[in-house]
Amino acid sequence: MPAVISLVPPTLRVGCPMWANREWVGTWFPADTPIGRELETYATWCTTVEGNTTFYATPPEHTVARWVEQAPDTFRFCFKLPQELTHQRRLRDCEDVLFEFLDRVDPMGPLLGPIQIQLPASFEPTDLPVLDLFLSDLPARFDWAVEVRHPGFFAGGESERPLNDLLASRSVNRVTLDSRALFLGTPRTRAEREAWENKPRLPVRPVATGTQPLVRLIGQSDAEASLAEWEPWVAKLAEWLQAGLEPHVFTHTPDNAAAPDLARRLWARVAALVDDIAPLPDALSSGEQLEFFSET
Repeated sequence: MPAVISLVPPTLRVGCPMWANREWVGTWFPADTPIGRELETYATWCTTVEGNTTFYATPPEHTVARWVEQAPDTFRFCFKLPQELTHQRRLRDCEDVLFEFLDRVDPMGPLLGPIQIQLPASFEPTDLPVLDLFLSDLPARFDWAVEVRHPGFFAGGESERPLNDLLASRSVNRVTLDSRALFLGTPRTRAEREAWENKPRLPVRPVATGTQPLVRLIGQSDAEASLAEWEPWVAKLAEWLQAGLEPHVFTHTPDNAAAPDLARRLWARVAALVDDIAPLPDALSSGEQLEFFSET
């Protein structure tokens, strides 16, 4: 059988856990970036965002409309389901919250990347039938990703295989969290100490169970040290791209001061290994003026 040639260029989407960090203004973003318009500038740096805001509350309609207006067609939002659904109701009796959320984000259409189902550490392997039932009722028009944090899901072998098999059978992506770079040294700043207290320490499972694997890289304040520790991901991401997958990678540091720059630098290292990769947009830098924001 002849090889199938794809006309779609390999696409590695890179981003951060947020788009509206005012510390980026004047550092990475132009100094005249207005409050409330950061997304337009962020979308020149990155092609996806983790979308943590929806974990705390379903956004109002006018907010969603503003996001759609500011984001280019090539951008993707990887929102998290509200914590009321995942952490408080634990995927049980939550249809009202789920469909309110989906109705709210549905107008975003192709701007939606995989919606993340981030489960608490107390959601354990014995709860897998609950996840199975929940996934079976999800609308197929959305893409989905699941992040687990209970150690039992990282025990390998028969302890871990049922989760991967379930996700693969439904083409649901497994979120990979890699916090190894964060915990390499002793925390030196307040932000690092808070990250040490709050971020999970779990084995890394670079498993692709769907077509859009999500990777959350948690680094340290030293950007160069973080990038060096993430180097093994370069080959894995290139491998996924060459297999026709579309990875989304999110770069974190305790203060996220260098997160947009780290995302682009990681992309560049992968791009050196992959022919004809879809390019990143030209980033608006701190030395530029945002003339299109100026009032006339």
